[in-house]
Amino acid sequence: MTFENWIIGIHSDLKIPSVQSVLKLSEEGGTVPFIARYRKEQTGNLDEVAIRNIIDGKEKYDEIIKRQSFIIQEIKKQDKLTQQLNLKISSTFNLSILEDIYLPYKQKRKTKSAKAKEAGLEPLALLIWDWGHGGKVPPESLEKCAEKFISIEKGIGDIAAALQGAQDIIIEKLSETESLRQFVREYTFKNGYVKAEAGSKPQPHSKFEKYFDFEEKISNLLLPQNSHRYLAIKRGWHEEELKVHIGGAKTNGEFDADLQQKVETAACSSPKSPVGPFLHKAAKLALRAHIQPSIEAEVHTALKNIADEAAIKVFAENVRKLLLSPPFGSKAVLGVDPGIRTGCKIAVINDAGKYLASSVMFTQSAKEKSESALMLKHLLATQNIRAIAVGNGTAGRETETFLRATVKALGSHVPVVMVNESGASVYSASDNAREEFPDLDLTVRGAISIARRLQDPLAELVKVDPKSIGVGQYQHDVSPVALQKNLDEVVDSCVNGVGVNLNTASYHLLAHVSGIGPGLAKSVVEYRQKKGVFKTRTDLLEVPRFSKKVFEQAAGFLRVAGGPNPLDNTGVHPERYEILENI
Repeated sequence: MTFENWIIGIHSDLKIPSVQSVLKLSEEGGTVPFIARYRKEQTGNLDEVAIRNIIDGKEKYDEIIKRQSFIIQEIKKQDKLTQQLNLKISSTFNLSILEDIYLPYKQKRKTKSAKAKEAGLEPLALLIWDWGHGGKVPPESLEKCAEKFISIEKGIGDIAAALQGAQDIIIEKLSETESLRQFVREYTFKNGYVKAEAGSKPQPHSKFEKYFDFEEKISNLLLPQNSHRYLAIKRGWHEEELKVHIGGAKTNGEFDADLQQKVETAACSSPKSPVGPFLHKAAKLALRAHIQPSIEAEVHTALKNIADEAAIKVFAENVRKLLLSPPFGSKAVLGVDPGIRTGCKIAVINDAGKYLASSVMFTQSAKEKSESALMLKHLLATQNIRAIAVGNGTAGRETETFLRATVKALGSHVPVVMVNESGASVYSASDNAREEFPDLDLTVRGAISIARRLQDPLAELVKVDPKSIGVGQYQHDVSPVALQKNLDEVVDSCVNGVGVNLNTASYHLLAHVSGIGPGLAKSVVEYRQKKGVFKTRTDLLEVPRFSKKVFEQAAGFLRVAGGPNPLDNTGVHPERYEILENI
C-alpha cells in the first residue's frame, strides 16, 4: 500500500495530488506555516492541521515500513519466509497485528517450551494437539503415549514431567496464535473494564477517593472527552494510592464465558476428545499467563495515547488563546509583581518595551499605602504611564484593589489590568532573563515580564517554556516529548500567523519564524545591532548564513515598517511583488 492510499484511509478528506505536493514541498525544506500560507495552489488549499497530519503520518508510515522490512529479514534468516507470509506482512499496517505475526518467529530467551523441545517432547505435544483437533486417536491412553518420552538423560524422569513439557509447548503455541490474540484483543477492547481500588498507600481525604471503588468500560475511556479519568487513575496508580487492573464487569473481575470458550475451542476443536481437559487447561494458562497480560499492556498504552492526545490538544488550544491575547500596544506600562511581606516589585517599561526603572511598593499599613500612593503619583506624572499591569499571583487582587483606588483618587484614568503571570517566575530565573537583564534581581525581571505581557503577549511569552505557562491540569502526566512538540508547533503557528517586526523583535521571537531557528535569529539581531535597522526584506540576504532558501521560507512572515516598499510591511511574499506592481 502506498503512503498516499494509507493516509487517505485515515483522513478521507485528503486527495492524492495534495498529499504528494505536501511531501514534495516538505522534502524541499518547506515549513508547515510557509506551505499553508504561500503554497495553497499546490496543496489544494490545505490548512496547517491537514499539512501536519500528512507530515506526521509519513513518519508513522515509514516506521511501519521499517518494521515490516525488519520482520521479513529476520524470518528470512530462519529460512521460514514463504511467499504467502511475505505478502501478509507487507500488507499489514497495524503494528500490534504485525507483532502478532512476528511473535512465533521472534528470538526469545530460553523458555519452558524451548527446554521441552530440547528434551524431545515436541512430537508428544503435536500428537496431543492433533488428537484434540480431529486427528486419529491412538490405541493407547495419553499416559501410555507420554511414557515413551521418559528420558533420565534429558531430565524427563516420569510421565508427569513429559506431560508438563508437552503442555508448555502447547501453551506457547496458543499464546502465539495470531487469530486468537486478535480475538482476545478485540474482545477486551469492546467488553473489558478498567477497575481501580484503594492501593497500598491511600491518603486521608485523598483526591483519588472517587476511584477507590471504580470501574468503567475501556471503550468509554477511549473517548477523548472521558480520557482525563484514565490520567487521574494512572497518577493515583503511580503514587500507590490506587491498584488498577483490566477485567470483566460487575462480578469478580473475570471475563465472561465467551472468551474462555473461544480459547478452549482454539485449543481443542473436538468436543469429545479424551485430551480435551488437558488442552483446556493449557488454553486457560495461555490466556491468563501470556495473552491477557500482553493485551492488557496494549489497553493501557492505547488509553494513555488517547488521553495524552486529548490533554495535549486542550493545552495547545489554551496556549494559543494566551499567545494571541490582544496586545495593549506600544505604550509605556508599569508592571507590578504583587507581594505581601517583601512588598510589590514594580518596573517601568517604555513604549518600545525597554526597561527604565524599578522599585518596591508596600501596601500593608496606612503609612506604607500613603508612601506608595506618592510614588505612584510621581510615576504617572513623569513616565507617561498608559496602563498598570498587575500579576494575578499571591496578593494580586488586594494589590489591584489598592491601585485602582489610588489611581482614581489621583484623578487619573490609567487602566489597571490583571495579567496572567504563570511562568513569570520560571522566566525570571532562566538563562534568557539573565542574558537580557544580568544586573537585575529576578523579582524585578518578573515585574518586567508582567508589564511586557500586557504590551505584547506573544512577544513576551515565546521566551517562556510553554509547559511553564500552566495551561493544563495533567501536563506532568502526558508524554513530555509529544507535549513539547505540539506546544512548539502552536507557538510557531501563532508567531507566523501574526507576523514579526524585523527591526524590533527579540531573537526569541525571530527563532520561531519559518525557516530561521535560534542560531540564525541571533545572527539577525547581531547584524541589526551592528549595521542598524533593516530598510527592506532583501537586506536579510546580507546576514551571514541567511540563504536564499531561508529567505523564501521566512520573508513573508517578517515586517519592515517605514521602508521604501510598503509591501515589506504586509503578508505579501516578495516572490509576488512583481505581480502586484504590474497590477
